[in-house]
This record gives sequence, C-alpha cells and structure tokens, in this order.
Amino acid sequence: MLNGVLDFSLWQALLAVLVLTHVTIAAVTIYLHRHQAHRALELHPIVSHFFRFWLWLTTGMSTKAWVAVHRKHHARVDAAGDPHSPQVLGIRKVLLEGAELYRDEAENQETLSKYGHGAPEDWIERHVYVYTRLGIMLLLFIDLVLFGLAGIAVWGIQMLWIPFFAAGVINGVGHWWGYRNYEVPDASTNIVPWGILIGGEELHNNHHTFASSAKLSSKWWEFDIGWLYIRLMQAVGLAKVRKVAARPVRDPSKSVVDMDTLVAIITNRFQIMAHYGRDVLGRVYRDEMRSDSSQRLRWRARRLLMRDESRIDEHARRQLDSMLSANQRLETVYRFKQALQDLWHRSATSNDHLLHSLQEWCHQAEASGIKALQDFARVLRSYSARTAAAA
Repeated sequence: MLNGVLDFSLWQALLAVLVLTHVTIAAVTIYLHRHQAHRALELHPIVSHFFRFWLWLTTGMSTKAWVAVHRKHHARVDAAGDPHSPQVLGIRKVLLEGAELYRDEAENQETLSKYGHGAPEDWIERHVYVYTRLGIMLLLFIDLVLFGLAGIAVWGIQMLWIPFFAAGVINGVGHWWGYRNYEVPDASTNIVPWGILIGGEELHNNHHTFASSAKLSSKWWEFDIGWLYIRLMQAVGLAKVRKVAARPVRDPSKSVVDMDTLVAIITNRFQIMAHYGRDVLGRVYRDEMRSDSSQRLRWRARRLLMRDESRIDEHARRQLDSMLSANQRLETVYRFKQALQDLWHRSATSNDHLLHSLQEWCHQAEASGIKALQDFARVLRSYSARTAAAA
C-alpha cells in the first residue's frame, strides 16, 4: 500500500513537471517571442500579466532583456555580434552554455538600450520583477510545500528546462541541423515539423523567414502548438493576431506580367523561390540524374542548387561550379534562379526597370526549351498581390 502511494505521488510529480514546464514554454513563445519581441499579436492584459509573473517565478528572466537579446540575434543573425550563433561560436558552446551567453548579453546596456524598446517598464517591473532571484526562490518554496522533498527535484527540472531547450536547443540546434523550407541568408533550420515540445519554436527556419508572423508553421504537415493556443485565446477575446505570413495567390485570369505581378513576386519571394527549387531545380535535377550514365551527379549535390549564395563556402562552390559546367540544363535553370533572385536584391532600381526585367525573364524562360522552366514562367504570370491571402 505504501509503495502504491509513493508511486502515485511520483507520477503526480512527473505530470506536474510536464504541465508546469509546458506553461513556461508557452509563456516564452507566446508572450516573450511573438507578442513582445516581434509584436505579431496583442494579448489581453490579464494574459500578458500572468505570463510575465509566471516567467519571473519560473525563470527569473527580464522581459526587456529577453526581447533585446532576441532582437539583436535577428539583427546580426549568424554573423559577428550575434549573441548565440553556433555558426560563430560553435554548436557545443551554444548547446551547453546557451544560458550563460544569454546572461552575458543581457548585461550589455547598449543592447538593452538599442533593442529593448517597447518592453514593460512599469512599477512592478522596476520594483518587483527586477529581483530575479526572489521569483525563483519563491518557486522553490511553493514546490516544497506542494511536493515535499521531491519539490527540490521538481524545482531543479524547472530551472534547467528553459536554459537547455530554449537557450541551447533552439539557439543552437536551430541554426545547425534540420530541414529548411526556405533558403534565407542565415543558417536557421526547422528541427522537426511538429512543434509541441518547445511550443512551436522547433520551426525555426520558418520563423526566420517570416519573423513578424504569429504563426510558425508553414507547410500543411507542420504543427505549431503555440499557434493553437493563440487561436484558442483569440476565440475567447484574450488575444488578437496582428500578422501572419502572407502566401502567394494565383489569379487564373491573369496572363500579363504587370506591376501587380512584380509586387506579388517580391512580397512572396521566399515561397516563390521554394517553389522554383521544387518545381524547376528539383525536377530538372531528377531528370538529369536518370539520364546520367556516368553517375557524376549525386543526390546530395541537389542541395547546393537551392542553397542561398551567402551560405555556400569555397569547397561547396567548387562542387557546384563543377556540376554546372558539366551539365548545360542545370546551368541554365541555375542561372535563371540567380536572375530571378536579382529582382529583389536591386532595391535602388526603379519599379519600371524591375518590371521590364521580370517580363524579359518570363519571355526568356518560356523560350528556353526546358519544360519545367516554361511551366514555372507561365505560373509566375498568374501571381497577384491584389488577391494575396494570409497563410
């Protein structure tokens, strides 16, 4: 009987740990990240104050410090000055010392002043939440009252949860290993397509592509549990979504490349380049693989065709150049990819000149003799900004 009671208490403690740490994760992703850092949604004051209190209790983190460090990460992502990039500092250091890197940057007054604007600075923030250790010691007392001596273990897990999963896994693994839906200039990756354990933050490449979106999932098979919570709060009036990533929409009646087409393509450039990678580069590469009797092409080389130019090192560049020089069709579709990307890199060019360049791109693509490229050019003509919809 005694063993049964002890076992039941243990399972109660384990369940409590899972629930409590999940609430903390939800507070980080919904309140700190999507609401405070990126202003992607508005929260009812009751929800906002609850999350702020909960984070003070379970992590001791300052809202302003977290917001400032995260915004600096976006401003300097995977380059010198990024507070926690594994591409700069190494994966081992960020994974194991992510919390220390955060604390060091949080003490940088220049970072707080430059990137911390808009964070709460009210009376309770200045006179209560400034005492970060008070919150976590209060949590220890509550855990001891609720769970007895087992509360020390419960408290310890709560203290390690965010430093490991948020500061280590997301900031480290999320810029080191995983899959990418979009070829952005940084090294961000989606760790797994099911964002449950870390509140949806697992979909990190999606976030860096659409930083101001309240929704982190992008493909139909991805799941962002943080977005589920936001939608539930919105249904009862506790949240209001301000922005989600737009998705390109086609108008079947459009066949002329006009200024509307140009706006749609520039606005939805990441999705359109993902489509180009799948429908043109991927399709032509598969065709060439099947006809390559010498087997000079390899499946792993396909990634180089789609990778953002800024993420290709010298060794990969040599591999890519060798592959392109040996295959004219691949060289052609790769050149068209670069020319399409150039449209939104030429910010100083007039709209009329950009429109003429897009029209010429479509004309040349349709005259290329490469069916995948011809099909894509015809699809490109039908994009419209006037019918753009939210994802």
